[in-house]
Amino acid sequence: MELVVGRVVKSHGIKGEVVVEVRTDEPDERFAVGAVLRGRKPRDKRLYDYTVEAAREHSGRLLLRLKGVDSRDDADALRGVIFVVDSSELPPSDDPDEFYDHELEGLTVRIVADRPDGGTEVGTVREVLHTAAGELLSIRPAGQDRGEILVPFVTEIVPTVSVREGVIEIDPPEGLLDPDFGEPPSKKKSSEGKK
Repeated sequence: MELVVGRVVKSHGIKGEVVVEVRTDEPDERFAVGAVLRGRKPRDKRLYDYTVEAAREHSGRLLLRLKGVDSRDDADALRGVIFVVDSSELPPSDDPDEFYDHELEGLTVRIVADRPDGGTEVGTVREVLHTAAGELLSIRPAGQDRGEILVPFVTEIVPTVSVREGVIEIDPPEGLLDPDFGEPPSKKKSSEGKK
């Protein structure tokens, strides 16, 4: 299985540097000078190799110079390229509280047992979203083909993860699983009138 470790956002400057959105906890290793990155262009299934010639941080962003990319036009042509690694190449995690995204995708999510609604199946993890505010579990609700529940991936709400058993237990605060939670009052009233 391929895992995304970065994505080219745009070019930077006139000498062929690219701005990379980092999607790995090990950017120093993945994007080190001399590293060969496997990348796929948008709407292209083929993988291409890109060798890192230089890497630096600039204003909180990772800038890369890749071998053979020497101009702004060359860098612009790479916009949208995603860099991937094969999950079989990843070392096992030493920390039992750390998980790779692909280990969580597909796990069943249910309410912790010590609540009145304990054991209730909430749904299945579709993906892990990495946001500026932290990680979120995107959950497909049980018994539905569509829809999404976003749950902050923090210990207070997600106390138990068992990859071996294929289960994540959550202890959501009141309203988190309510589809109308956080909707403006005008939308709540209009949807209540349609019942």
